[in-house]
Amino acid sequence: MKGKWWKFSGAVIMIYVILMGMLTPLKPGITATSPSSSKSGSEVEITVKGYNTHFKSAGDHRAWLKLDSVHTIPVSMIETLSETDAKLFFDIPDAFPDGSRMNPLTLIMDNEMDGAFVQPNALFVTVSDSLNGDAGPWKKELAGQFHQNDAFMFPFRNILNETIRNTFFHVAIWFAMFLLLMAGLYHAVMYLKTQKIEHDFQSSAFNRIAIMYGILGLMTGSVWAKFTWNAFWTPDVKLNMTAVALLIYLAYLVLRGAGQDTDRRAKISASYSIFAFLALIPLVFVIPRMTDSLHPGNGGNPALGGEDLDHTLRLVFYPAIVGLTLLGLWMTNLLIRYEKLKDYFLSQNKNEQG
Repeated sequence: MKGKWWKFSGAVIMIYVILMGMLTPLKPGITATSPSSSKSGSEVEITVKGYNTHFKSAGDHRAWLKLDSVHTIPVSMIETLSETDAKLFFDIPDAFPDGSRMNPLTLIMDNEMDGAFVQPNALFVTVSDSLNGDAGPWKKELAGQFHQNDAFMFPFRNILNETIRNTFFHVAIWFAMFLLLMAGLYHAVMYLKTQKIEHDFQSSAFNRIAIMYGILGLMTGSVWAKFTWNAFWTPDVKLNMTAVALLIYLAYLVLRGAGQDTDRRAKISASYSIFAFLALIPLVFVIPRMTDSLHPGNGGNPALGGEDLDHTLRLVFYPAIVGLTLLGLWMTNLLIRYEKLKDYFLSQNKNEQG
Protein backbone atom coordinates (compact mmCIF):
# COMPACT_ATOMS: atom_id res chain seq x y z
CA MET A 1 0.00 0.00 0.00
CA LYS A 2 2.86 2.38 0.81
CA GLY A 3 4.26 2.11 -2.71
CA LYS A 4 0.87 2.74 -4.30
CA TRP A 5 -0.06 5.97 -2.50
CA TRP A 6 0.61 8.13 -5.55
CA LYS A 7 -1.67 5.99 -7.71
CA PHE A 8 -4.59 6.34 -5.34
CA SER A 9 -3.76 10.03 -4.88
CA GLY A 10 -4.04 10.59 -8.64
CA ALA A 11 -7.43 8.86 -8.75
CA VAL A 12 -8.74 10.77 -5.72
CA ILE A 13 -7.51 14.10 -7.09
CA MET A 14 -9.21 13.50 -10.44
CA ILE A 15 -12.47 12.58 -8.72
CA TYR A 16 -12.20 15.88 -6.83
CA VAL A 17 -11.45 17.76 -10.08
CA ILE A 18 -14.44 16.25 -11.90
CA LEU A 19 -16.91 16.80 -9.06
CA MET A 20 -15.66 20.24 -8.04
CA GLY A 21 -15.10 21.37 -11.61
CA MET A 22 -18.49 20.30 -12.93
CA LEU A 23 -20.75 21.08 -9.95
CA THR A 24 -19.50 24.54 -8.95
CA PRO A 25 -21.85 27.15 -10.52
CA LEU A 26 -20.75 30.17 -12.52
CA LYS A 27 -21.15 33.73 -11.31
CA PRO A 28 -24.02 35.80 -12.74
CA GLY A 29 -23.42 37.32 -16.14
CA ILE A 30 -24.97 38.51 -19.38
CA THR A 31 -25.28 36.18 -22.33
CA ALA A 32 -27.02 38.49 -24.81
CA THR A 33 -28.26 42.04 -25.29
CA SER A 34 -30.46 43.58 -27.95
CA PRO A 35 -30.23 45.85 -29.90
CA SER A 36 -26.50 46.02 -30.56
CA SER A 37 -26.47 49.51 -32.09
CA SER A 38 -28.15 52.88 -31.70
CA LYS A 39 -27.77 56.57 -32.60
CA SER A 40 -26.81 59.49 -30.43
CA GLY A 41 -29.57 61.70 -29.08
CA SER A 42 -32.08 58.86 -28.82
CA GLU A 43 -33.68 56.76 -26.11
CA VAL A 44 -32.68 53.12 -26.37
CA GLU A 45 -34.42 50.12 -24.85
CA ILE A 46 -31.93 47.29 -24.20
CA THR A 47 -33.23 43.78 -23.61
CA VAL A 48 -30.86 41.82 -21.39
CA LYS A 49 -30.59 38.04 -21.13
CA GLY A 50 -28.85 37.07 -17.91
CA TYR A 51 -27.23 33.86 -16.69
CA ASN A 52 -27.58 32.72 -13.05
CA THR A 53 -29.07 36.14 -12.33
CA HIS A 54 -31.88 37.18 -9.94
CA PHE A 55 -33.41 40.19 -11.67
CA LYS A 56 -36.89 39.53 -10.28
CA SER A 57 -36.05 38.73 -6.65
CA ALA A 58 -33.07 41.03 -6.14
CA GLY A 59 -33.37 44.64 -5.10
CA ASP A 60 -31.38 47.83 -5.58
CA HIS A 61 -30.95 47.36 -9.33
CA ARG A 62 -28.52 49.74 -11.02
CA ALA A 63 -27.05 49.90 -14.51
CA TRP A 64 -24.77 52.06 -16.62
CA LEU A 65 -23.42 52.31 -20.14
CA LYS A 66 -19.73 53.01 -19.81
CA LEU A 67 -17.71 54.81 -22.47
CA ASP A 68 -14.36 55.02 -20.67
CA SER A 69 -12.96 55.24 -17.16
CA VAL A 70 -14.64 58.65 -16.70
CA HIS A 71 -17.83 58.91 -18.76
CA THR A 72 -20.93 56.81 -18.07
CA ILE A 73 -24.66 56.96 -18.85
CA PRO A 74 -26.90 55.96 -15.92
CA VAL A 75 -30.01 53.90 -16.62
CA SER A 76 -33.25 55.90 -16.62
CA MET A 77 -35.55 52.92 -15.90
CA ILE A 78 -35.24 49.16 -15.27
CA GLU A 79 -38.07 46.73 -15.99
CA THR A 80 -37.52 43.19 -14.66
CA LEU A 81 -39.35 40.53 -16.67
CA SER A 82 -38.01 37.40 -14.96
CA GLU A 83 -34.98 36.23 -13.02
CA THR A 84 -32.91 36.19 -16.20
CA ASP A 85 -34.65 38.81 -18.38
CA ALA A 86 -34.82 42.58 -18.00
CA LYS A 87 -35.30 45.75 -20.02
CA LEU A 88 -33.06 48.78 -19.52
CA PHE A 89 -33.85 52.27 -20.79
CA PHE A 90 -31.07 54.77 -21.50
CA ASP A 91 -31.02 58.34 -22.86
CA ILE A 92 -28.06 58.50 -25.24
CA PRO A 93 -26.39 61.96 -25.31
CA ASP A 94 -26.26 64.04 -28.48
CA ALA A 95 -22.50 64.49 -28.23
CA PHE A 96 -19.61 62.27 -27.17
CA PRO A 97 -16.52 63.60 -25.36
CA ASP A 98 -13.90 62.51 -27.90
CA GLY A 99 -15.92 63.34 -31.00
CA SER A 100 -15.73 59.79 -32.41
CA ARG A 101 -18.33 58.73 -34.93
CA MET A 102 -18.60 55.15 -33.63
CA ASN A 103 -18.50 54.52 -29.88
CA PRO A 104 -18.64 51.10 -28.18
CA LEU A 105 -20.33 51.17 -24.78
CA THR A 106 -19.93 48.56 -22.04
CA LEU A 107 -23.02 47.59 -20.07
CA ILE A 108 -22.58 47.36 -16.29
CA MET A 109 -25.32 45.92 -14.08
CA ASP A 110 -25.41 45.66 -10.31
CA ASN A 111 -27.82 44.36 -7.68
CA GLU A 112 -27.63 43.22 -4.08
CA MET A 113 -27.88 39.46 -4.80
CA ASP A 114 -25.76 39.03 -7.93
CA GLY A 115 -23.19 41.76 -7.40
CA ALA A 116 -21.77 43.61 -10.40
CA PHE A 117 -21.25 42.11 -13.86
CA VAL A 118 -20.52 43.50 -17.32
CA GLN A 119 -21.11 42.96 -21.02
CA PRO A 120 -18.27 44.50 -23.07
CA ASN A 121 -19.27 46.32 -26.27
CA ALA A 122 -22.95 45.80 -25.53
CA LEU A 123 -24.02 48.82 -27.59
CA PHE A 124 -22.37 50.64 -30.51
CA VAL A 125 -23.53 54.23 -30.82
CA THR A 126 -23.21 56.16 -34.07
CA VAL A 127 -22.90 59.89 -33.50
CA SER A 128 -25.23 61.75 -35.84
CA ASP A 129 -24.23 65.19 -34.58
CA SER A 130 -20.88 66.96 -34.93
CA LEU A 131 -21.07 68.53 -31.47
CA ASN A 132 -18.24 67.76 -29.11
CA GLY A 133 -18.59 67.99 -25.35
CA ASP A 134 -20.22 66.54 -22.26
CA ALA A 135 -23.80 67.53 -23.06
CA GLY A 136 -26.69 65.33 -21.98
CA PRO A 137 -26.80 62.70 -19.25
CA TRP A 138 -23.05 61.99 -19.03
CA LYS A 139 -21.81 61.28 -15.52
CA LYS A 140 -18.22 61.61 -14.42
CA GLU A 141 -18.22 58.47 -12.27
CA LEU A 142 -20.24 55.44 -11.24
CA ALA A 143 -22.59 56.18 -8.35
CA GLY A 144 -21.66 54.49 -5.06
CA GLN A 145 -19.96 51.16 -4.46
CA PHE A 146 -20.76 47.95 -6.29
CA HIS A 147 -22.43 45.11 -4.45
CA GLN A 148 -20.23 42.06 -3.86
CA ASN A 149 -21.12 38.44 -4.56
CA ASP A 150 -19.07 36.45 -2.06
CA ALA A 151 -20.43 33.02 -2.97
CA PHE A 152 -17.91 30.39 -4.11
CA MET A 153 -18.49 30.42 -7.87
CA PHE A 154 -16.39 30.24 -11.01
CA PRO A 155 -16.09 33.47 -13.04
CA PHE A 156 -18.52 34.06 -15.89
CA ARG A 157 -16.72 34.85 -19.15
CA ASN A 158 -18.85 36.28 -21.95
CA ILE A 159 -17.23 34.19 -24.66
CA LEU A 160 -16.58 30.97 -22.77
CA ASN A 161 -19.70 30.66 -20.59
CA GLU A 162 -19.91 27.07 -19.22
CA THR A 163 -16.96 25.90 -21.34
CA ILE A 164 -14.60 27.68 -18.97
CA ARG A 165 -14.63 24.31 -17.15
CA ASN A 166 -12.59 22.91 -20.05
CA THR A 167 -9.64 24.71 -18.44
CA PHE A 168 -9.43 21.76 -16.03
CA PHE A 169 -9.13 19.28 -18.88
CA HIS A 170 -7.81 20.84 -22.08
CA VAL A 171 -5.23 23.13 -20.49
CA ALA A 172 -4.30 20.83 -17.62
CA ILE A 173 -3.76 17.86 -19.94
CA TRP A 174 -1.23 19.85 -22.00
CA PHE A 175 0.73 20.67 -18.84
CA ALA A 176 0.74 16.99 -17.87
CA MET A 177 1.76 16.02 -21.41
CA PHE A 178 4.81 18.29 -21.35
CA LEU A 179 5.89 16.88 -17.99
CA LEU A 180 5.65 13.34 -19.38
CA LEU A 181 7.56 14.32 -22.53
CA MET A 182 10.33 15.79 -20.38
CA ALA A 183 10.54 12.49 -18.51
CA GLY A 184 10.72 10.65 -21.84
CA LEU A 185 13.50 12.98 -22.99
CA TYR A 186 15.46 12.37 -19.78
CA HIS A 187 15.34 8.60 -20.16
CA ALA A 188 16.24 8.85 -23.86
CA VAL A 189 19.38 10.78 -22.93
CA MET A 190 20.15 8.35 -20.13
CA TYR A 191 19.84 5.39 -22.50
CA LEU A 192 22.32 6.89 -24.95
CA LYS A 193 24.63 7.56 -22.01
CA THR A 194 24.37 4.21 -20.19
CA GLN A 195 23.00 1.81 -22.84
CA LYS A 196 20.68 0.33 -20.18
CA ILE A 197 17.53 -1.11 -21.75
CA GLU A 198 15.52 -0.03 -18.69
CA HIS A 199 15.81 3.59 -19.85
CA ASP A 200 14.55 2.65 -23.31
CA PHE A 201 11.46 1.05 -21.80
CA GLN A 202 10.79 4.12 -19.67
CA SER A 203 11.39 6.62 -22.48
CA SER A 204 9.03 4.69 -24.77
CA ALA A 205 6.32 4.45 -22.11
CA PHE A 206 6.47 8.14 -21.15
CA ASN A 207 6.33 9.20 -24.80
CA ARG A 208 3.39 6.93 -25.59
CA ILE A 209 1.25 8.20 -22.72
CA ALA A 210 2.23 11.78 -23.57
CA ILE A 211 1.15 11.24 -27.19
CA MET A 212 -2.20 9.91 -25.95
CA TYR A 213 -2.54 13.04 -23.81
CA GLY A 214 -1.69 15.16 -26.85
CA ILE A 215 -4.48 13.55 -28.88
CA LEU A 216 -6.92 14.13 -26.02
CA GLY A 217 -5.68 17.73 -25.82
CA LEU A 218 -6.46 18.29 -29.51
CA MET A 219 -9.90 16.72 -29.12
CA THR A 220 -10.87 18.83 -26.10
CA GLY A 221 -9.43 21.90 -27.84
CA SER A 222 -11.55 21.24 -30.93
CA VAL A 223 -14.71 21.06 -28.82
CA TRP A 224 -13.74 24.36 -27.19
CA ALA A 225 -13.00 25.95 -30.57
CA LYS A 226 -16.41 24.91 -31.90
CA PHE A 227 -18.09 26.81 -29.08
CA THR A 228 -15.91 29.94 -29.07
CA TRP A 229 -14.86 30.17 -32.75
CA ASN A 230 -17.77 28.22 -34.31
CA ALA A 231 -15.39 25.76 -35.96
CA PHE A 232 -13.69 22.57 -34.78
CA TRP A 233 -10.47 23.63 -36.51
CA THR A 234 -9.18 26.91 -37.90
CA PRO A 235 -6.02 27.78 -39.89
CA ASP A 236 -4.55 29.24 -36.70
CA VAL A 237 -0.76 29.09 -36.37
CA LYS A 238 -0.90 27.68 -32.81
CA LEU A 239 -3.24 24.86 -33.79
CA ASN A 240 -1.30 23.99 -36.92
CA MET A 241 2.11 24.02 -35.24
CA THR A 242 0.81 21.88 -32.40
CA ALA A 243 -0.59 19.39 -34.91
CA VAL A 244 2.78 19.25 -36.68
CA ALA A 245 4.57 18.64 -33.38
CA LEU A 246 2.15 15.82 -32.56
CA LEU A 247 2.65 14.27 -35.99
CA ILE A 248 6.40 14.25 -35.36
CA TYR A 249 5.80 12.32 -32.16
CA LEU A 250 3.36 9.97 -33.90
CA ALA A 251 6.22 9.09 -36.26
CA TYR A 252 8.07 7.97 -33.13
CA LEU A 253 5.47 5.22 -32.68
CA VAL A 254 5.99 4.08 -36.27
CA LEU A 255 9.73 4.05 -35.70
CA ARG A 256 9.37 1.93 -32.57
CA GLY A 257 7.40 -0.70 -34.45
CA ALA A 258 9.63 -0.82 -37.53
CA GLY A 259 12.79 -2.39 -36.14
CA GLN A 260 13.35 -5.91 -34.83
CA ASP A 261 16.82 -5.52 -33.38
CA THR A 262 16.30 -4.34 -29.79
CA ASP A 263 19.53 -2.39 -29.33
CA ARG A 264 19.40 -0.68 -32.71
CA ARG A 265 15.75 0.23 -32.24
CA ALA A 266 16.48 1.64 -28.79
CA LYS A 267 19.31 3.84 -30.07
CA ILE A 268 17.32 5.18 -33.00
CA SER A 269 14.24 5.75 -30.81
CA ALA A 270 16.25 7.61 -28.16
CA SER A 271 17.87 9.84 -30.78
CA TYR A 272 14.54 10.55 -32.46
CA SER A 273 12.92 11.30 -29.07
CA ILE A 274 15.52 14.02 -28.47
CA PHE A 275 14.93 15.45 -31.97
CA ALA A 276 11.14 15.43 -31.48
CA PHE A 277 11.34 17.29 -28.18
CA LEU A 278 13.75 19.88 -29.61
CA ALA A 279 11.37 20.39 -32.54
CA LEU A 280 8.43 20.73 -30.16
CA ILE A 281 9.85 23.82 -28.42
CA PRO A 282 9.94 26.21 -31.43
CA LEU A 283 6.79 24.77 -33.00
CA VAL A 284 4.59 25.22 -29.93
CA PHE A 285 6.24 28.00 -27.93
CA VAL A 286 8.20 30.19 -30.37
CA ILE A 287 6.58 30.35 -33.82
CA PRO A 288 3.00 31.06 -32.56
CA ARG A 289 4.30 34.04 -30.57
CA MET A 290 5.85 35.57 -33.67
CA THR A 291 2.52 36.12 -35.42
CA ASP A 292 -1.15 36.78 -34.69
CA SER A 293 -3.10 33.94 -33.14
CA LEU A 294 -6.61 33.44 -31.82
CA HIS A 295 -5.32 30.96 -29.27
CA PRO A 296 -4.80 32.44 -25.79
CA GLY A 297 -1.18 32.97 -24.83
CA ASN A 298 -0.01 33.83 -28.36
CA GLY A 299 0.01 36.82 -30.66
CA GLY A 300 -0.77 39.30 -27.88
CA ASN A 301 -3.77 37.26 -26.71
CA PRO A 302 -3.22 36.72 -22.95
CA ALA A 303 -3.89 33.43 -21.19
CA LEU A 304 -4.31 32.23 -17.62
CA GLY A 305 -4.63 35.70 -16.20
CA GLY A 306 -7.26 37.84 -14.53
CA GLU A 307 -10.76 36.40 -14.81
CA ASP A 308 -9.48 33.54 -16.99
CA LEU A 309 -7.88 31.94 -13.94
CA ASP A 310 -9.07 33.48 -10.69
CA HIS A 311 -8.60 32.03 -7.19
CA THR A 312 -11.62 29.71 -7.52
CA LEU A 313 -10.41 28.17 -10.78
CA ARG A 314 -6.91 27.68 -9.35
CA LEU A 315 -8.36 25.44 -6.62
CA VAL A 316 -9.31 22.97 -9.36
CA PHE A 317 -6.84 23.75 -12.17
CA TYR A 318 -3.61 23.03 -10.28
CA PRO A 319 -4.94 19.79 -8.74
CA ALA A 320 -6.02 18.76 -12.27
CA ILE A 321 -2.42 19.05 -13.47
CA VAL A 322 -1.18 16.99 -10.52
CA GLY A 323 -3.93 14.39 -10.91
CA LEU A 324 -3.41 13.96 -14.67
CA THR A 325 0.34 13.71 -14.19
CA LEU A 326 -0.02 11.02 -11.51
CA LEU A 327 -2.47 9.07 -13.68
CA GLY A 328 0.01 9.41 -16.55
CA LEU A 329 2.76 7.98 -14.32
CA TRP A 330 0.45 5.11 -13.37
CA MET A 331 -0.25 4.26 -17.03
CA THR A 332 3.45 4.64 -17.80
CA ASN A 333 4.28 2.18 -15.02
CA LEU A 334 1.85 -0.36 -16.50
CA LEU A 335 3.40 0.06 -19.96
CA ILE A 336 6.90 -0.45 -18.58
CA ARG A 337 5.84 -3.67 -16.87
CA TYR A 338 4.21 -4.81 -20.11
CA GLU A 339 7.37 -4.08 -22.13
CA LYS A 340 9.50 -5.98 -19.63
CA LEU A 341 7.21 -8.99 -19.74
CA LYS A 342 7.14 -8.94 -23.55
CA ASP A 343 10.92 -8.67 -23.70
CA TYR A 344 11.25 -11.55 -21.24
CA PHE A 345 8.97 -13.88 -23.20
CA LEU A 346 10.66 -12.98 -26.49
CA SER A 347 14.01 -13.84 -24.94
CA GLN A 348 12.61 -17.14 -23.68
CA ASN A 349 11.29 -18.03 -27.14
CA LYS A 350 14.65 -17.24 -28.74
CA ASN A 351 16.41 -19.43 -26.20
CA GLU A 352 14.00 -22.30 -26.80
CA GLN A 353 14.34 -21.98 -30.57
CA GLY A 354 18.13 -21.78 -30.25
